[in-house]
Amino acid sequence: MANNKVVLASPRGFCAGVVRAIDIVNLALDVYGQPIYVRREIVHNKYVVNELRQKGIIFVNDLEEVPAGGRVIFSAHGVPPEVSKAAAARNLRVIDATCPLVTKVHREAVKYARLGYTIILIGHSDHDEVIGTLGEAPESIIVLDPEEDIEELEIPNPSKVVYLTQTTLSLNDTRHIVDRLRHTFPSIKAPGSEDICYATQNRQTAVLELARKKGAELILVVGSANSSNSCRLVEVAQSAGIPAFLIDDTEDIQISWVKGVRIIGLTAGASAPEGLVGKVVRYLNGLGYPDVETTGDIVESVEFSLPPELCKTGPSAKSREGKSHRKKR
Repeated sequence: MANNKVVLASPRGFCAGVVRAIDIVNLALDVYGQPIYVRREIVHNKYVVNELRQKGIIFVNDLEEVPAGGRVIFSAHGVPPEVSKAAAARNLRVIDATCPLVTKVHREAVKYARLGYTIILIGHSDHDEVIGTLGEAPESIIVLDPEEDIEELEIPNPSKVVYLTQTTLSLNDTRHIVDRLRHTFPSIKAPGSEDICYATQNRQTAVLELARKKGAELILVVGSANSSNSCRLVEVAQSAGIPAFLIDDTEDIQISWVKGVRIIGLTAGASAPEGLVGKVVRYLNGLGYPDVETTGDIVESVEFSLPPELCKTGPSAKSREGKSHRKKR
C-alpha cells in the first residue's frame, strides 16, 4: 500500500513583487542604516514583517509617526497620491516598493479618468491595494466589491465605462463578475492587459492541479489572513470540492483535518516565505506523511528592477514571476 504523502504545488510562495519589496527594505537598511521606517506591512505576512522588525525596521500605520526628514518605504501594495503628497510636505525621503504590476493598474486608472470614463474597480474595498488605486481618481472610480450587486451600480454614461481589477483576485470569480458587467454594460471596456498578476494566476492554476490531477484530499495554504492572494487560493481549492484551510504556521493545523486523508496538497501565498512551507512539510512528515512530491510545470521568469535610488547601490532585484511558460516534459 502506498504511503501517505504531501504534494507541493509549484509555483508557490514569493512572487517577484514581494521579493523586490523585501529586497528594497534590506538593501535600504544596508545602505542607509537605521532608522528605516515602513508605512504599513511591507507585504501581508506577519513572519516577514516580524523578521524585518527584528533587524530594526520600524513599521508605522501613519506617516505622522515618521520624524520630519526621515526615510520611509511605501509597501508593495501602493499608496494613494495623498500619501505621497503628505510625505513630500514633511520632507520625508521616500523609497517606493509598490509592485510594478500594481503601478500598472494605477496608471490605467489615471488614463481612463482623464479620458472621461467611469472606472469600475473590482476588488476588496478595505484592501491597501484598492485604497491606493482608488486614490488616483476618486471622482471617477466606483469600487465593486466581489460580493456587491452589479445591478445597483449607478453609471453616469454606460457607453463610457471601463473595468479594472485588484491584482490578487480569484480568476474564476472575476471572470463571472466581468461577464455580468458585460451583460449589464455592453459597451464596457477591458484594461489593455490582464490586471490580475501572473503570479496570482499561476498559483491558482497550481492549486487546481493539486485538486484535479494529483488527488489531494485536503489542501493547506500557508499565508496570513490579511493576504488576499492566500485567501483566494483557499477559495479556489474549495470551489474544486476539496477541503482547504489557511494556516500561518504549524500550530494552526488541526489533527482532525488530516484524519483519514492520504494525500495532502500544500501551497503558499505570494507573500509567504518558503521556510514556512518547509516547516509545515516537516510537521506533516511527523504526522505520518513521509513522502513528498512536487507538481506543476509552470516556470516563472521575469525581473523587476529596484527603485532608481537603490539601483546604484546594489544588484537588480531578480525573481521568478510574471511571464511564464510550461516546462518541457
